[in-house]
Amino acid sequence: QVQLVESGGGLVQAGNSLRLSCAASGRTFSSYAMGWFRQAPGKERELVARINWIGSVTYYADSVKGRFTISRDNAKSTVYLQMNVLKPEDTAVYYCATHENYYLLGSAGTYWGQGTQLTVSS
Repeated sequence: QVQLVESGGGLVQAGNSLRLSCAASGRTFSSYAMGWFRQAPGKERELVARINWIGSVTYYADSVKGRFTISRDNAKSTVYLQMNVLKPEDTAVYYCATHENYYLLGSAGTYWGQGTQLTVSS
């Protein structure tokens, strides 16, 4: 099994920055894609960013493009989400996810972390 543990969430003022981390353990492979989803109250879970394990392909939601950066450290089996110029609209529970297939991240076969809360105050 694959286990994912998120950290780095918390309360931050609008305009500031924060970095989320997600550490993977268990039967993981260096070729696994990883990414971040978020879910705000009353809203559907949405894909925020994803990256293939070699870092050659990335995706960002339009709402975070230019502000967020996804990266990974394979030696530490960890994926990061650097979040800059945070807005109140970014408030949500952020979930780390991994899948063997980059394009199937979020679909069947996805492993999920338990989530970390980000609250951005104005």
